[in-house]
Amino acid sequence: MPYGQPFFHLYSCKKLKPSFLSFIPAIAWFITSFILLTLPGSDIPQYDFLDKIYFDKWVHIGMFSILVFLCSFPLKNLKPAGNSIYLIILLAACAYGIAMEYVQKYYIPLRSFDIGDMIADGAGSLLGFYFIRYQLAKLKKLKAML
Repeated sequence: MPYGQPFFHLYSCKKLKPSFLSFIPAIAWFITSFILLTLPGSDIPQYDFLDKIYFDKWVHIGMFSILVFLCSFPLKNLKPAGNSIYLIILLAACAYGIAMEYVQKYYIPLRSFDIGDMIADGAGSLLGFYFIRYQLAKLKKLKAML
């Protein structure tokens, strides 16, 4: 190892299994999203201008992209990482989004079933998937340079 490289590089190059603690942000975000998605319709403020800019869809995209990223990030050091684990997380997030729409339809008062929300959940999940892949590519380049 060249003289100028920091010693923590040795630690970062090891292929470590993620600890439970590294998943706490993902678990916390999952719980937060579950709470938000199961709020009764009467607890959600209604503003006409938010409907005009499709604010609800943007919230779904953001929630699911963050969820996929936080679930995927602790797995960045697994060897071989491959695409399969990230693809499984992507598909699980999409299934979660679809399931939550059915929960809203049948179990949450004043909430409705919306295919547009499912599409937004899928788009957000895909965005999170591409963002984690982008971050992993950057990390791989950085490690190759060191």
